[in-house]
Amino acid sequence: MDNDSEDQVNFIKRTKADTMTGMKRALFFLSAILISVIAFSQDAGDKPVGMADEMRSNGRIYVVVAVMLTILTGLILYLVRLDRKISKWEKSERKS
Repeated sequence: MDNDSEDQVNFIKRTKADTMTGMKRALFFLSAILISVIAFSQDAGDKPVGMADEMRSNGRIYVVVAVMLTILTGLILYLVRLDRKISKWEKSERKS
């Protein structure tokens, strides 16, 4: 019986390490995409950007930024809450 619980603990540790490796890969991938998008967006050259200038002059750009920040904040809070629930569930599974 003790061997089974040790195997479960080792399995949880192993999957947690695998998850962290996956998260590191995903973070690297997302940062690489972000850097490439930023690099390509800077190459506007002499072309005027009419839509951005119009939105800036009307003040609508702030609405767009506010909506984007609201969505991003909601996603981050959702992930933090989900992580806490999963951690709590894992602790309860270890005890039983």
